Formats: sequence, C-alpha cells, structure tokens
Amino acid sequence: MRVAATLGSLVLCVISLAWGSGAPWLPAKSDTSLRDPEVVTIPMRDGVRLTADLYLPQTAAAHLPAVLVRTPYNRRARYTASYRNLTDWGFAVVIQDVRGRYGSEGVFGPTAQEGPDGNDTLNWIARQPWSDGRVGMTGSSYLGIVQWWAAIEQNPHLVTISPMCSGDDEYSDRWYSTGGALQIGHRLLWLAENLTPPSHVRPLFASYIGHLPLETADVVAADTALPSWRAGLHHPSYDAYWKATSIREKLDRVTIPVLSFGGWFDGYVESDLDAFSRLAKRQAAIETWIGPWSHNPGWQFPTRNFGPDAALPIRRKQGEWFDRWLKPVDVDPRNEGKTPSLHLFVMGPNVWREEREWPLARTRYTPAYLTSAGHANSSTGDGELHWRQAPGGKNDTFTYDPKSPVPTTGGAICCEPTVLPPGPLDQTGVEGRPDVLVYTSPPLHDELEVTGPVKAVLYVSSSANDTDFTAKLVDVEPNGRPLLVTDGIQRMRYRLSLETPTLMKRNTAYEVTVNAGVTSYVFGAGHRVRLEISSSNFPRFDRNLNSALPNAEETKTKDAKQTILHESGYPSALILPVIPKPSHRGEHRWRFE
Repeated sequence: MRVAATLGSLVLCVISLAWGSGAPWLPAKSDTSLRDPEVVTIPMRDGVRLTADLYLPQTAAAHLPAVLVRTPYNRRARYTASYRNLTDWGFAVVIQDVRGRYGSEGVFGPTAQEGPDGNDTLNWIARQPWSDGRVGMTGSSYLGIVQWWAAIEQNPHLVTISPMCSGDDEYSDRWYSTGGALQIGHRLLWLAENLTPPSHVRPLFASYIGHLPLETADVVAADTALPSWRAGLHHPSYDAYWKATSIREKLDRVTIPVLSFGGWFDGYVESDLDAFSRLAKRQAAIETWIGPWSHNPGWQFPTRNFGPDAALPIRRKQGEWFDRWLKPVDVDPRNEGKTPSLHLFVMGPNVWREEREWPLARTRYTPAYLTSAGHANSSTGDGELHWRQAPGGKNDTFTYDPKSPVPTTGGAICCEPTVLPPGPLDQTGVEGRPDVLVYTSPPLHDELEVTGPVKAVLYVSSSANDTDFTAKLVDVEPNGRPLLVTDGIQRMRYRLSLETPTLMKRNTAYEVTVNAGVTSYVFGAGHRVRLEISSSNFPRFDRNLNSALPNAEETKTKDAKQTILHESGYPSALILPVIPKPSHRGEHRWRFE
C-alpha cells in the first residue's frame, strides 16, 4: 500500500471535491457571472483573525442571505468551486480557512474550537452592509463537523445547516469503532497527512501502519509527537474526554432545520443516521439522504454500479433547501411542517425510498443460525446458515495471529480510497484463509430486503484475556462471487460497555454482539447470504495483540485460539433487519425455506 507524498491536506476533504464534480451539477439559475472574491479578515473573540473569501453575485441585491463554508483544507482549493457557484442562487458565499490553517492565524486544535469560531464568524457576517442577517452553512466531512459545532451555539443568525458525511460523535466516527477497536488506518493517515511539519517528507503508509507500540506511531508517521494522537490513544474507552467532544451529547441544542447526506460505504453513516433519529424523535425539521456512496461519493466501485439514480443532484437540493429557509419571502408558513424525512437508497433495485424513522418500525429482526461439522474455515469449509436453529453440529476454531491479520478488503471506510479502497468489494481472497470462518445460506427463493442495523450474536471463547471478533455480511451471487455488504468488529474488553473495560477469562464461553454496520440492500432470488467471522480487519482497525495490557502500550504479539460455539445451548446467529414484502392484501410477509 502506497500513498503519494503530494496528497497533502486534502485526504479527508476529497469528499467535497467529489460532491462538486463527481456528482451531477445543475446549470446556473441565471446568466450572472461570479465576481472576483474579496479577501476579508474576521476577528475572533480572542483577537485571532481568520481569513475568508467573500463572493457576491454580479446582480446582488442590497441585502443578501449568505452561505458560509469553513474548511481546514485551503479555501482556494479546487473543490471549493462548487460552493462558490451557490452565488447563482442569489446567495453571498463566504469560504473561510479555520483557525491555524492556510491564511488564518492561531493554532489548529480540537474540533470544539469550531463552535466559538463559527459563532464569531456568523456575527461578523450579520454585521456586513450586504447581509440580511440570515446565514446557512454547508460542506462535507470536517466541513460538516464545523456546522454541528456552530449549530449548538444557537446563534440567531444561523438559520439552517447542510452537513455531508460528518457524523455526530468524535469517538465512534474518527477514532474508534462502535465495538472499541481503533480505526488506525483512517486516523493515523489523516494525522500524518495534515499535521506533518511542512518541511518534512511524508513517509509511505506501509512504512508506519504496522509500528508498535501504537502510542509512538505518530513519530514514525509524522516525524513528530502529536498530542491529539496520544490523547486519543490514552482514552480508549468512551469516557468524559470523548463525551466533551461529542455532538451526539449536545444534539438537544440543535434547533434549526438540517439537510444532511451520508453514504452506506462511509465510516460515518451510522452516526449520520443516529443524528437523524435523535432529531426526528423531536419532530425537528430534518431531511436526510443516504446513498450508495463512500466518503468520496464520486469514487467508482470496481464491482458494482448502482445506476443513474445514485448520482443525486446534491447542489440543486441544497440550493432549493437554502431558498426555502434563507429567503422567507418565498416561504408559506402554512406549508412548513416539521415532519422528518429520510431518503434511503435501496441497493439491488437501486431506487430511493422515503421513510420517517430509523430504524424502520416495520423491521423484523430475523436470525440466521450458524452450524457446521466443525470445519467452517474458509469458503471451502462446511459452515452453513439456517433460518431455523438446527440441532447437532460441532463448534469451530481458528488461530488468530496478529502478525498475519486478515487484510481490509472494502467496507464503510474513510477516507483515502487509493490507500484503503471502500465499498462492496470481492471477498474471495479473504475467504481463502483458514482464520476466516464462512457460513452460507441456501439460495434464496425470493428477494430478501435487509434495511437497518446488522448484528451477529455469537458465543465465543478465547485463549486470550482480550481479543477481537469481526463479522461480515456478504452477498454471494449466483456465479459464486462474494461481495461485501457491511461489517464490524468487537473488542472483547468492551463487550459489556464502551465506558468500562472488562477482561475475559481464558477459554470461557461468552455471549457477544458484534455490530456489523448498517445497510439497505436487497439480496436477489438465487443469491445466498453469507457471514464471515474472524478476529482482524487490518489496517482499517488496529490489531488486537491479545494482551491484558492497553493495546496502545503493548509491543509484543501472541497468538490466540478462538472458538465459535454453535452447538446445543449456544445459538450463535446472524441477526438481519428484514423488511417484509407487502402482499396483495397490504400485509407484510416473508417466507423462509
């Protein structure tokens, strides 16, 4: 695996470029051309001055609503062109370098600083002679995160936000999995690409990703100690440190309309849906679109094309949204209800469907039980999935060696696709390994829609006091090609709680639930449902070194003998969120055979 040294600070922000050029862009609403920007400096409350470019339409009215974009990736970069085009909708556009980046003064620090800085910027915009005092915000990834931080400040001038692929929780989006494993590939690459001193040469990804101990990997990756990296590693549990940096903990302070976007193969999608769910329960004005995209929606998957409807006209929807909320003269209050709207792209039929809640109320959580004769190792083994629990069978074992982890092959990955390609990739190579257990259903007689959170409830034991278990949902096509649908990982010391780690007793059976991600996917008739189980997915997640010590401090690896129990009394199962098909009587049905 290699990454070009010229990648620079656009690793995370590549999504913004994709939305601007990879997704369809609408023709300009008018024939007006863009004025050259006015460079402005905006004072913050502590005296630091942030630099921004101001774009005004040629035929500007006396007082304009504004759209604010705040970025750590250079306000003059090519990806900002699509934001500048919002002037064609009659908006002033302000594109600002955040604190400590490019033209702005100060020190680039934790995301929490974006709240006060965003608040001060909004107040400055409202005071300008061209402003009518109404501001919206837009942007992707970090550019979306800053919007949430601004929204919780409850500035009266911020009328609406439109974040994309931003998530709502620092711990589970950018640092750890929902099961407590470190997202080492994403986090270390982002820090190295963005925080390496400018005078230093950035090393190749492969040269530092395997470094032990993890707590000093920053020096290898960025040629300097990074306080943010070490602080994150010293807080592997979801403690007060993370709660203070979590938007999720503060969403009750978001009271303005939200238009958000996410992708099924983006690492932030669970949090994007979490934000929708929490706001929808309050009947807030939120509209969310989840498409068949990675963190970079312009990235083309080599295995699947989800059709023309997958190319959503994002800027048009944002322009219409800002027209609705930033131009009150166009709004009829009688038509401005607050019914939440969730648009899901259902993969397979490749269609958009509108829902009102997440997870869907009509979901039937359906188990598919694991069984084998004790040799489920690899796709040539005897592992099977059955819709009814079958008696008999023998447990399966494999050896997990941290020095030879299962390689990451697709999935919901952020953020550099040339280093860690995301998406529904072919799992043939992974399934040839003896440390991967493979359980497959018979061919389906009918289509099976799976929409919602996917989980695996497993009964496991290990020769180690701490280890990991992974679960992958795979679609086996009639020709035998296995394509990844969604997956996840569980660190066993966090099996009971992310807040309080609890080690295992060796060779003792435990029930554990592995969160295998979220999806909306239809398995076609003749396809087979497959579950893969192992103990690693590297370098998407860090390798568990099978030690009782904190994983970030350990330097030695040891093998672990893993057992998946599914004999009598241990009903290990894949739990699928099945959406029943409507019958001709308007009822919902699903029949397993």
